[in-house]
Formats: sequence, structure tokens, C-alpha cells
Amino acid sequence: MDQPVAIITGAGRGIGRATAIELSKLGYRLALLARTESELRETERAARSALILPTDVTAPAAIQAAVDATMKEFGRIDAAIHCAGLAPVVSIAEMSVEDWHAVIDTNLSAAFYLARSVWPVFAKQRSGVIVNVSSQSARDPFSGFAAYGAAKAGVNLFGLSAAREGAAIGVRVHTIAPGAVETGMFRKIVSAEQFGTDRTLDPADVAKVIAQCVVGDLRYSSGEVIYLQKTL
Repeated sequence: MDQPVAIITGAGRGIGRATAIELSKLGYRLALLARTESELRETERAARSALILPTDVTAPAAIQAAVDATMKEFGRIDAAIHCAGLAPVVSIAEMSVEDWHAVIDTNLSAAFYLARSVWPVFAKQRSGVIVNVSSQSARDPFSGFAAYGAAKAGVNLFGLSAAREGAAIGVRVHTIAPGAVETGMFRKIVSAEQFGTDRTLDPADVAKVIAQCVVGDLRYSSGEVIYLQKTL
């Protein structure tokens, strides 16, 4: 019961999976959230042991149920990390209302749902860490990234406001905004010929920065946006 616990969205692949692996090395027990159970099982094997919670992060009741299940299993939550993302490249003229809401809900609304659900736990504990994964698209989006860039800009400001509210109860909120990361989601947008692997970040490197936020090495960055970019 003394082992810390982290709940991670988007844990089936990419940055979420890498974060699960990194935190497992640091002794964290894990609750893993994503839509696809088979991908969560792969992360579970890589991270050695975890609570698997197939979850639609755009549904607030599903997020609350996952938090409740985590508390029932572990009795505590020390960190909540929102890695789930959706990044279609769609022009404003071609984007449907449904497309817009899907991007906003996955990237931004889900960050709020997760924070709202863990907040009473953190308030009772008088401690807790939230890390939200944003993007450099928040300040410099590709063409066709109107929804994604807007959602990530919202994540940045949500993190600042949440950090100010959380300070009174010992809660830190960090925002990590990487550039291009070598993930399946990125490769659906840009091919290796268009953007070489020598220019992309490794998800494991992003996960290490997330872990630094969680364990407190970067505790003085609460409320700030930490931009990550690979330099050649």
C-alpha cells in the first residue's frame, strides 16, 4: 500500500505506453486506460503488471468509473497522466461538427474529466500530480490542425489554471508539449519520407520528462508548459 499509483490515459500505445513502462521502473502501480483492450494488454506485459481499464476517455462517467475502480484496487492515486490524443488533419471547410467535437473531447475535455475525477482523492490526500500531454501544435499548428491546435492550446491554459487551484491542497499540474514524436498517430499524418525519424522524439524520452514531473524533479514547473523539441 506504500507504493505510489498512477492512472494513465492513452496507455495502449505511444507516449502513454512509454510512460507506463517508465513509471513501472520507478515502482509505481498502474491503472491503464485506453479504448482498445488488446493494446492495453500489450502495455501491461511491457510494464509487468497493471490494472487494465478499457475506457472511452470522452465519456465523463467512464473516466469516473475508471478512477473509482483504481481507488477500489489500490486505495490511492498519486498521479494522473492524460496522454490520449486524436489528431486528424482536416481543413476547416471539410471538418464536420462531429469531427470537431471528437478532437476537442479527446484532447481537452478528457483532461478536465480526469482532473475533476481525481481532484477529491487528491484533496483528501493533500497531494497529487497531474500531467497533461499537449503539443507544439498549440503554438505552431500544421495546416489542417485547427481543432487539434485549439484543443492543445486549451490544455496549456487549463493546466495553468488547475495548478493555481491545486497549490492550496498540494496538487501540482504539469503540461508537456513535445514536437514530432515517433508514434503511430504521427505517422498517420506524416510519412518518414516527409519527416525523417532523425527529426522525431522517442516516446521514451517524453516519458522520462513526464516521470520527472511525477516524482517531483520538475516540481517548480507546475503550471508551466514544458516544450520538447529534438535538435539536429
